[in-house]
Amino acid sequence: MFKKENIPNLLTVARIILIPVFLIMTSISASLPWHIAAAVVFAVASITDYLDGYLARKWHVVTNFGKFADPLADKMLVMSAFIMLVGLGMAPAWVAAVIICRELAVTGLRLLLVETGGTVLAAAMPGKIKTATQMFSVILLLCHVTLIGQVMLYISLFFTIYSGYDYFKGAGFLFKDTFK
Repeated sequence: MFKKENIPNLLTVARIILIPVFLIMTSISASLPWHIAAAVVFAVASITDYLDGYLARKWHVVTNFGKFADPLADKMLVMSAFIMLVGLGMAPAWVAAVIICRELAVTGLRLLLVETGGTVLAAAMPGKIKTATQMFSVILLLCHVTLIGQVMLYISLFFTIYSGYDYFKGAGFLFKDTFK
C-alpha cells in the first residue's frame, strides 16, 4: 500500500495531524481522564518523532520534505504542549517562553547555516536530551504526576538553555564580524 520510502514522511504528517487532536483533548476538560488521553496522544506523536528519523536513516530515504517538515512538526508539537500547560496552570509562562524562544532561535540558526554555506545543523546529544526531557515533562504533568513532572520540566529547561548555547557556540563563526 505505502512505499517504504514514504513511511517516515507519513509519520511526520501523522505527528502534525495529532497536534490539533492533542489540543482539543487538553481543552475539553481539566479532568484527569482527558489529560491522560491527551498525554497518550502526545506520547504517540512523540514516538513518531523518533521513529520517522530512525527509519529514514535506516532505509536511506532522507528527503527534502523530511528535512523541512520533521523539525517543524517537532517544534509545533512541543510549543503547542507548553502553551497548553501554561493555560492549564501546570507550567510557568516564563519557562514556556524560554523553551519557545530557544526553539525559534535554533530554527533560525539552522536556516542561517543552510543559507550561508549549506551546512545542516544535526541534532547533538544535548538537544536530544532536551527533547526527551521536554516530552517526558509534558506527559508527566498531563498525568498529574506533579512533583516529578515539575522536576523534569526544570531539567528540560536546563537542557533547553544548554543545548541552545551549544548550537550557537558551534555556529559562532557566523557572528564573528557582527559586533566589530
